[in-house]
Amino acid sequence: MEQVLIKAAQLILSLSILVVLHEFGHFAFARLFKTRVEKFYLFFDPWFALFKFKRGETEYGVGWLPLGGYVKISGMIDESMDKEAMKLPPQPHEFRAKKAYQRLLIMLGGVMMNFIFAFVIYAGVLYAWGTQYLPTENVTHGIMVYETGEQIGLQNGDKILSVDQQYIENFDKIIPTVILDNAHAIQVLRDGKQVEVEISDEDLALLIKSRAVIAPRLPFECSAGKIIEDSPAEKAGLKKGDVFVNIDGETFTFYDQFTNYIKANKEKEITLNILRDGQAQSLALTVSEDGTIGFYPAFLESAYEFLSYETINYGFFEAIPAGFNRGISTIKDYLKQFKLIFSPKTKAYESLGGFIAIGNIFPGAWDWFQFWNMTAFLSIILAVMNLLPIPALDGGHVTFLLYEIVSGRKPGDKFLEYAQISGMIILLTLVLYANANDIIKLFT
Repeated sequence: MEQVLIKAAQLILSLSILVVLHEFGHFAFARLFKTRVEKFYLFFDPWFALFKFKRGETEYGVGWLPLGGYVKISGMIDESMDKEAMKLPPQPHEFRAKKAYQRLLIMLGGVMMNFIFAFVIYAGVLYAWGTQYLPTENVTHGIMVYETGEQIGLQNGDKILSVDQQYIENFDKIIPTVILDNAHAIQVLRDGKQVEVEISDEDLALLIKSRAVIAPRLPFECSAGKIIEDSPAEKAGLKKGDVFVNIDGETFTFYDQFTNYIKANKEKEITLNILRDGQAQSLALTVSEDGTIGFYPAFLESAYEFLSYETINYGFFEAIPAGFNRGISTIKDYLKQFKLIFSPKTKAYESLGGFIAIGNIFPGAWDWFQFWNMTAFLSIILAVMNLLPIPALDGGHVTFLLYEIVSGRKPGDKFLEYAQISGMIILLTLVLYANANDIIKLFT
């Protein structure tokens, strides 16, 4: 429960910052062009607001429905659907009375602010923490594969050489590169020979849905972490902190050999030899029908000693272009992800998530490094999503404004009104679909 609350707090704080900045982008350009802003709200306020005050012509407040936020600009057809005001002649302070390029900048102000904020965060993160990564060449023992990795043809001990003949410097980017670049093959070194592991559309669909595919192969230097309730391990008396020695007298070099031995003895009795407080003990237990005994591993520090990470530190002026480059790279990767959603072969649309999925990208313990990285990423998502040419989003308004600038003809208010309603229905459908996916995943 504590982890859930921490994740929820990080999500609410992150989205609150991003929504306020996004709406401030609209607000700033509106005020620059002397357009009246009637309301500036964090969250929505149907029927009542949690907090509000008025300064000048603008009412500022916090609503009770945490689904974003908004600014209400005079003379603009938006989610408020203020039809009566639109029947009156345009006033000089209204949005509809402004020049097309001014209205365009007002509408783009939000996404511009989100992009800029993401670049600033990335620069700040690089300046404060630098960047650390595991070079692929330093994964000297090869990889340990999870179920999905095994299904696509990878094996324990494989050493990744390249993806579509391209060397990937950062080990953690190997699988994302396969997915985002729609790679056709992974080249690996297996038993001293180069092997081509082909990636099909079905494999790509598996990778998109999987949380864990590969990891550096770790030595068999491991203790028991959390023990699963009512599992064979708990019934046999295994305790957190017990150090594994062998099974049935069989010793192992790597941790995956240990788990594979357990899987090979489904529903059979095995003898688990451990060290508890330095004393040797033996525990007899029967492996479950799914090939597990019910514990989470806790690797000893010595298991990680062979992994040599690279750290890059940045000075203040170095961090600025580096942060910009990271922002651009993140935008490109997100656009590639977005493209996958429309591919029926990969079925990436099945992985769409709502607030639960977004909340789960934050760690269960408060970590400012992770918080700011996730906030920068969400800022880019918010900017890109808002640029989609869907009425009710900024991108929909921008599309109509570009049409007006090119054609010299302004869309009618009635058309814009119906377009706004249609866009709101589309958005509501997408929100319901994404959050329904979350709920289904919770139960399955």
